[in-house]
Amino acid sequence: MNELVLYFLKLGSVGFGGPAALVGYIRRDLVEDRKLIDESTYNLSIALAQIMPGPLAAQTAMAIGYFQGGIAGATLVGLAFIVPSFLMVLGLSALYVAYGGMSWMQSVFYGIGAVIIAIIAVAAYRLARGTNKRDPLLWIVFTVMLVATAWTGTELAALFLVAGLVVLLVRAWPGARRAGALAVSGLVAVALILVLEHALATSSASHDQNVLLQVLLFFTKAGSFVFGSGLAIVPFLQQGVVHDLGWLTDHQFLDAVAVALITPGPVVITVAFIGYLVAGVAGAAVAAVGIFLPVYFFTIVPAPWFRRHKDNPQLRAFAAGATAAAGGAIAGAVVVLGRGAIADVPTACIAVAGLVLLVRFRVPEPLLVLGAGLAGLALSRH
Repeated sequence: MNELVLYFLKLGSVGFGGPAALVGYIRRDLVEDRKLIDESTYNLSIALAQIMPGPLAAQTAMAIGYFQGGIAGATLVGLAFIVPSFLMVLGLSALYVAYGGMSWMQSVFYGIGAVIIAIIAVAAYRLARGTNKRDPLLWIVFTVMLVATAWTGTELAALFLVAGLVVLLVRAWPGARRAGALAVSGLVAVALILVLEHALATSSASHDQNVLLQVLLFFTKAGSFVFGSGLAIVPFLQQGVVHDLGWLTDHQFLDAVAVALITPGPVVITVAFIGYLVAGVAGAAVAAVGIFLPVYFFTIVPAPWFRRHKDNPQLRAFAAGATAAAGGAIAGAVVVLGRGAIADVPTACIAVAGLVLLVRFRVPEPLLVLGAGLAGLALSRH
């Protein structure tokens, strides 16, 4: 357990690339290289993270911690993964407020954004290759999710459930009666997700509440009802903090996203930057608690059932379908993010160079990010 906690402490300190890359690193490091966990535990963890609301990388980490060490394991792994990036974002937030913004950040992100696309693309490929193998049904699920994500520009949470149910019914038919019950339950769950997402997107906190309470309520809602990976939370946050609540300007929100992407760890740690701009250190801490506490409970509460039934053929089929869908959504996110990050010849060159260095020479991701940031400073016209 100690080795696992130390690994996530390191990943939270130097793991760049967002949720897609992070779950790829976890599989590569813990399953393939170190063999600290087996592939079934990894697949079960990522399936749980996809089925329940919350950011993908942090929830996957907590699930692995739970399956390896119970509630204590989930708690220690979660803290180890989150705290380093929280402290870094807190420091950048203080500098941002003290010096009136970070104009250099856009130049740095000009290069970093391009190489992150390469990092995510490689992670998506490795995840799909490792989970789908030669299963044509899983590759179909992967492709449909890739196209859906790229076409809509967002991660469709309901499709994760649909993908899992389709693979379950095809590969582990439970009988007509149970299949009907599962189909109805799935449709109800999909409808509930869509209703909750719509209600949350159109809701706003009342302005007569204490600002820290507003921050806590808003980010607790976000952590409770935003499905998919950490990438999926960004549009919701923009709608809430810019348009509904008016806490940040569009430019400040873009800076918040940039801070999350140039720091290691979970992308949703951007909430700490937003909270700091709204209410200082207390606001940052409350925002982080609000976003991650629901994720924690949505992990440890259903995890025992998942563990008890991990050999159940229906659950294994469902997990395989959800995992294939996750890989497709991550690959689709490469397309979505790439449209903005690869905007000209220099950024295209940075992305291609990143792919070559990752695949051919296996250059560590932090070094790639550092190099891309320096290249962005040199090449940026902003």
